[in-house]
Amino acid sequence: MAKDDERMLGFPEIAALARDRLGFDALRPGQAESVRAVLEGQDTLAVLATGTGKTAIYQLAGLALGGVTVVVSPLVALQRDQMRALSEHPAGVEVAELNASDHAGQRVAHEMLVQRRPGFVLMSPEQLTHAAVLELLASSRPHLVAVDEAHLVSEWGQDFRPDYLRLAAAIRAMGRPPILALTATAAPPVRKEIIHRLEMRAPSVVVGGFDRPNLNLSVFTFADEETKGRRLLSHVRSSRGPGVVYVATHRHAEDLAAELETAGVSAQAYHAGLSARQRREVQDGFLADRYRVVVATIAFGMGIDKPGIRWVSHAEAPGSIDAYYQEIGRAGRDGEPADIELFYRHANLGLNRFFASGGVSDEDLLAVATAIDEHHPADIAELAAASGLSPARVERALGRLTDARVVIVGHRFRLTARTDVEKAVAGASAVEHDRREVARSRVEMMAAYAEHGGCRREWLLNYFGEQYKGPCGNCDNDLNGHTAAPAPDQPFPVGSRVKHPTFGSGLVERYDGTTMTVLFDRVGYKELRTAFMTYRHLLEPES
Repeated sequence: MAKDDERMLGFPEIAALARDRLGFDALRPGQAESVRAVLEGQDTLAVLATGTGKTAIYQLAGLALGGVTVVVSPLVALQRDQMRALSEHPAGVEVAELNASDHAGQRVAHEMLVQRRPGFVLMSPEQLTHAAVLELLASSRPHLVAVDEAHLVSEWGQDFRPDYLRLAAAIRAMGRPPILALTATAAPPVRKEIIHRLEMRAPSVVVGGFDRPNLNLSVFTFADEETKGRRLLSHVRSSRGPGVVYVATHRHAEDLAAELETAGVSAQAYHAGLSARQRREVQDGFLADRYRVVVATIAFGMGIDKPGIRWVSHAEAPGSIDAYYQEIGRAGRDGEPADIELFYRHANLGLNRFFASGGVSDEDLLAVATAIDEHHPADIAELAAASGLSPARVERALGRLTDARVVIVGHRFRLTARTDVEKAVAGASAVEHDRREVARSRVEMMAAYAEHGGCRREWLLNYFGEQYKGPCGNCDNDLNGHTAAPAPDQPFPVGSRVKHPTFGSGLVERYDGTTMTVLFDRVGYKELRTAFMTYRHLLEPES
């Protein structure tokens, strides 16, 4: 089929392709819409919940477009397993991995790219640091670039990966094929940053599949830490099936796992302070049911695909709803009921507020901008050496300079034309100020969810831009007969743009009783009294 004809594929043809090549009985919400957008030549951001088949989207789009599809993923081993079925199909397609440790696979990938043979080339973002790889990709002229776990390009995501910052320059060098970005975790600030950092052009944004009706959502509120700790331990001991407890610190993970072991519960701690071998052993043991409970920090998550996790508990509120939803998404992937519990103390938010108030100093911005201007370093290690800062501080400063559009991240870092160090620092400092405001507002949204008096599913889905009207009948508030205050008149429709004289432009997110939540571009989420906003004419539709 010619390329122009392929882009005429409608939903029935896409469904037939999914059935014939992937063995799907039916497509899930968001899959066909995302594939269709790609086939029409649009950049596409697909924001679909964990377990809703995001991998199938780039498989279907790549099969329909023909030519080379480049897949950038931090989980190449997992992607390899998911792609194997394609290569083993009777009308199979080539799948190769661009990985320096796999010489045979690298040779096949090299040949596919040079010869532009139809198929899928998988690569990790770290490969983008190699000049030879960038040159090879530039010569390949792929038909599609798929960016899996796209939230990793965003520092609002769980695990920012600075190598993802090179993607935009690499895609430009490839002849700027359509970009398909895929993620399960992207509230509006994350989406905005993904689109910006990947330089997506007026993308089609497909959001859906966030509703997980099999998850029972509960929040237990405590006045003191000792009572909360006893209740958590008792809850985990009496729970059925495998589960995960998320905690804030390495020490808490170790202590709680030891307490559970003493109480006769097979449990292991998992955190970034363990060696890679130790983390792998815990993960493999949990997947193989050798341990019933993993007590983990945020380090535990990506790549964990255990369908029968029956519960996820949080010993403390995470720093954002985005992190919370991604972590609870580990539960109930088999579609069976699963329990989600947050053990909440408002006082615990102090640590999250402290972290949200931190960030990148002007001194770090100056050091990094000066190092880029004088040395044009090729990678984070060189930039750290030239600036005298740790790699972690360099990564954060580089993110701000990139967002201020004063640094170009290609094979080497350099300042943009007509930008000196002073202008670069001023621009990045302004970005950092706004970012701290948004970070603080995300912590307050976590508190708003925990203290919400109505349907929790409605609150969560509305936060992610998916309209839902409760009660859901499967959260603590609904089951206890609690309901939120009736919504007042909505002077500005949900999803509309408004302008405030102090906060600037924003998006109306939701109404709750007498208040409305607006996500402002510069200062983040604000809960405002609806009547006061209209009486004082402090909000107006954005023209």
